[in-house]
Amino acid sequence: MATTSISKAEQSYIQTALLSDPPLRTDGRSLHDFRSVALETGIAPLANGSARISIGQDPHDGSGGTEVLAAAKVEVESVEEGGVDAGRVVCTVSCSPAAYPQLATAALEDLQYDMTTIVHQTLSHPSLHPKNLRILPGKKSWLLNLDLIVLADSGNIYDALFMAARAALWDTKIPRTRAVEYKARKGVPGSAGLSAAVGKVGGSGDMDIDEEAPSGFDTRQIQHATDFELPDYWDEGEVLDGRDIWPVCITLNLVPPVHFLDAILREEAAAPLKILLIYSFPPSEKPRVQGMRMLGPGELTLEQIKDLVNRGEHYARDVFTALHTKLKDEDVRRNQKAREKFERR
Repeated sequence: MATTSISKAEQSYIQTALLSDPPLRTDGRSLHDFRSVALETGIAPLANGSARISIGQDPHDGSGGTEVLAAAKVEVESVEEGGVDAGRVVCTVSCSPAAYPQLATAALEDLQYDMTTIVHQTLSHPSLHPKNLRILPGKKSWLLNLDLIVLADSGNIYDALFMAARAALWDTKIPRTRAVEYKARKGVPGSAGLSAAVGKVGGSGDMDIDEEAPSGFDTRQIQHATDFELPDYWDEGEVLDGRDIWPVCITLNLVPPVHFLDAILREEAAAPLKILLIYSFPPSEKPRVQGMRMLGPGELTLEQIKDLVNRGEHYARDVFTALHTKLKDEDVRRNQKAREKFERR
């Protein structure tokens, strides 16, 4: 869905400039250059992980640009009989009306639906599923809600959405849990209501038992863990499993025979077709194509698609590497602040 309309004359002017030698863009960038990207994590104190991404904002006053806020929140849900107890990931994209003032309510809802579908189908795929969303096998698991809000859109919104999602999920901490078991005294009438809690501090779903609460009755008969508790710890939990492989998206805007990156809105409107390429880069493994979407009325041959997929991998790796470096720096900063806060308590 186009969010900006331009005249045929302006469309022709932009396309001619992009196809010239050398190509010309209104802000002077080359075809494959990104605008400046700013990242901040931990911006929502009540979330388990959060991030804000902005692309192309004015460094002096913060105006303009594309801006996305992402927040991850976990909640406990009961596992239904016969259901999957590995936890769930649910993604939702909302758009601020201020980001798309030209769209009617129905059109804005359609846009939100399209964005949500692409993000949710990609990030909830089994190949990316975190292993530490299970709490008690067959009983309790974590539901991970990832909410993304488009605050401003000056182009390249899908790249911004996936960068914000990756940053928030990287920042997410899953609360440590201690499994609780009940040990009843065997053969004593009325002992069914007596219990002692035992457990071990560990990640979600850690069921090893090595610690017993004081109890005045026999604990030889052990039942399965039926509940859990959250121990106090300075770092607020463990990182989300598999956070190294959350993907990034690269959008190739096509004005055949050229393609260009990080389009502003008028450039997007002038491009008849764009292709979304979503990659993850697992350590010590080959890159994975997690998703691919074509948006627009244009068409591509199989050979053109293969070439674009190969080129997209190169661009996506550059984005992934730069984002990964920044996220590791943010980790150091956040962990230091968390430790200091805990020690002051």
